[in-house]
Amino acid sequence: MSYFDEFPSLGRRNLMELRRAIDNGFREFSREYGEALEYIFDPLLQFLIWLERLMFVTPWPIIILAVALFAWVGSRSIGVVIGSILCFLAIGYLGMWKDTMSTLAIISAATLICIGIGIPIGVLMSRSDRIQGMITPMLDIMQTIPSFVYLIPVVMLLGIGKVPGLLAVCIYALPPIVRLTNLGIRLVDKEVLEASDAFGANTIQRLIGVQIPLALPNIFAGVNQTIMMALSMVVIASMIGVKGLGLPVLQAISNQYLALGLMNGLAIVALAIIFDRITQRLGKRLQKHEGLER
Repeated sequence: MSYFDEFPSLGRRNLMELRRAIDNGFREFSREYGEALEYIFDPLLQFLIWLERLMFVTPWPIIILAVALFAWVGSRSIGVVIGSILCFLAIGYLGMWKDTMSTLAIISAATLICIGIGIPIGVLMSRSDRIQGMITPMLDIMQTIPSFVYLIPVVMLLGIGKVPGLLAVCIYALPPIVRLTNLGIRLVDKEVLEASDAFGANTIQRLIGVQIPLALPNIFAGVNQTIMMALSMVVIASMIGVKGLGLPVLQAISNQYLALGLMNGLAIVALAIIFDRITQRLGKRLQKHEGLER
């Protein structure tokens, strides 16, 4: 007989008390600070609403032209540009334009937030092994914990809507850009850093003028993975009220609408392929440019 068999009731009682204490503490915290947190995140909500409305009111030819321009600037490939245009034309023809614009709005906002937060954190990690040791376990937890688990406290604090969905997407999509920014800066050749020191560059000048430019291929690889992971959260985010392509997929699962689920699922795949090709080709171009500079 094991230890756990000898004291089942004691362990169960302690566990129940611990759960009750955690639930009560979090419930009191949400009641006390829930409104304050909603007030803090209100500018983010207003930005999301503005971005979504902007995409709704912009005529579809301008949206497709902007996508084509973005594809050309990023990839410099006629094939990628034509493929992007055809995908968006097909999305509009099949009646998924509005949901696609909602998805693009939240993915764009999530990517901007992840870039704005992730790159500075990655830079800090590259500057100190101690900071890297503290942040790495947090990134591991963010990547491995099931998304439904951290949806619970987010929804309890902020309710159902756009902001909780955006936060859930950011939590899931943030680690790649942090890790790859840290890796890219740490992989910068030490001889190049010694040369910058010899020319009298200070810490900020060395970081902005040498390390970050040479780490751009890795940073853009992180941006690529962040976009892919954000798109993979679209369906899960729809469960807490986020509009977009994930909501029809969720409805299709609930009501066994095979055609509806396939069409919207393929639209998500098309967006993922477009962004993947653009960011990958941009990263390769930066890699070649880095090689020429060296």
